[in-house]
Amino acid sequence: MTAAGRRPNPYRDATDPIAEGPFEPNWESLIAQYTAPDWFRDAKFGLWAHWGPQCQPEAGDWYARHMYAQGQKQYDQHLERYGHPADTGFIDIIGQWKAENWNPDELLDLYQRAGAKYFVAMANHHDNFDNYASKWHDWNATRVGPGKDIVGIWAEKARARGLKFGVTNHSAHVWHWYQTAYGYDPEGPRAGERYDAWKLTRHDGAGKYWDGLDPQELYGGATMPMPDGLTSAAEAWAWHEANDRVWEEAPPLTNPIFVRNWFRRCKDLIDSYKPDLLYFDNFDLPLGQAGLDIAAHFYNASLQWHGGKMEAVLNTKELPAERFGALVEDVERGYRADIEPHPWQTDTCIGEWHYKREIFETNSYMSAAAVIHRLCDVVAKNGNLLLSIPLRGDGTLDSIERQILEDVGAWNARFGDAIFASRPWRVAGEGPTQVQSGQFGEAAAKPFTAEDIRFTTRDAALHAITLGPKSGRLTIQSMAEGTNLGQGSVERVEVVGHTSPLEFTRDAMGLHVSVPEGASHDFGVALRLIGKGLVD
Repeated sequence: MTAAGRRPNPYRDATDPIAEGPFEPNWESLIAQYTAPDWFRDAKFGLWAHWGPQCQPEAGDWYARHMYAQGQKQYDQHLERYGHPADTGFIDIIGQWKAENWNPDELLDLYQRAGAKYFVAMANHHDNFDNYASKWHDWNATRVGPGKDIVGIWAEKARARGLKFGVTNHSAHVWHWYQTAYGYDPEGPRAGERYDAWKLTRHDGAGKYWDGLDPQELYGGATMPMPDGLTSAAEAWAWHEANDRVWEEAPPLTNPIFVRNWFRRCKDLIDSYKPDLLYFDNFDLPLGQAGLDIAAHFYNASLQWHGGKMEAVLNTKELPAERFGALVEDVERGYRADIEPHPWQTDTCIGEWHYKREIFETNSYMSAAAVIHRLCDVVAKNGNLLLSIPLRGDGTLDSIERQILEDVGAWNARFGDAIFASRPWRVAGEGPTQVQSGQFGEAAAKPFTAEDIRFTTRDAALHAITLGPKSGRLTIQSMAEGTNLGQGSVERVEVVGHTSPLEFTRDAMGLHVSVPEGASHDFGVALRLIGKGLVD
């Protein structure tokens, strides 16, 4: 430990200080002192613009990696639309991304109508492009591409609407993720010819949009390029998956400059935009001690911004149990099976993370009903839902996405009192549909039904929410008389948003409520139960 009580970081020096405050850059300090702020626990629902230059081709996730892998669908799409990646690379896609129809005011108004209480903007992705006025990285949206401070504009306009504002940082994996750009076709007429990243230098930008910039700073440098001599696309892809898809969080020992630059860029992002939420696309804090330094800096800086009150939320994934409470764990495209003791978040998307036109054309988005059911399930288990609605490269939503948001907003407008500012009950819910804890469990999960009920509490009232339309007799088994779970008296039952009492009876089988026709919504109905001792 240093005199200041901090462990030295080999990737920074006295010119890169972190904010002063009670948080030290180690897990012990983060665990002992952090508590998730009430704004996050009350917010429940956030919307995310996972938007950057990889949305420009409208071909889905990880375009900047897969376009350089012969045999992958996005390679074929790139070849047909833009040309061979030895001639036209992702650097050229960035030049085409102009965000020419982006209207953040109109979008944020729509997000607010949908019920979002916080808004999150992508600051950068594995493509190594900063969507903000980066002081340490020339490949940013103010210098090339849109020519705008995307994050800064989002932040100003979100906060003007009373929304909490967050940013997501995915750039810690650039050093290996981009190595496909240094590869080559193993088959065909241009076999063995290396792609554009291999040969481009700063001098090649003369007369182009990136004049004066270094393409190696974009692509990350050839730290582990595909070896010579591979002769099949399948063999090449297997090599990439085994060697340069290094999904671990340790810093690359052969590339300390990358870690230093990541730290500076992330610290600049925090200091310039003062986010309420910072999401790392990492399974642990990224890059060893550099990530711990950023965590302590963010927490201490937040205390300074807010007069000593902790307002910061920091997300990473798959925390080991001994680190619970140090930050807010995020579960990507997954679930929790039951109520978690610590606040948590799941992030998911109605399509692919980067816009994919095919999903619109086949109308295969996640439905608005599925979004609401997911929201109810997550909130009942002490979590928040962060939902991505993919933007097209030009900055617009398609018509189906707009309708999904409007439909989600219609349900939240009717029954949102059962969601926002709520807390979990004694159990999360009841019903036949079970989900398993863990990341990426959506594909295997069965749809919820009207027999599935989720519980929340607010202002001494218990809410019971059906995950499907329901009218007539509704039995809530968890409220059976004479059971430990069903402790308390029920004196009144209402539909959330209405004050007219509903007819009900209660016995050893449960609480039986008569739900009138028209009281429910196509996605489900939320009831308010009022009485004594219902909420602990």
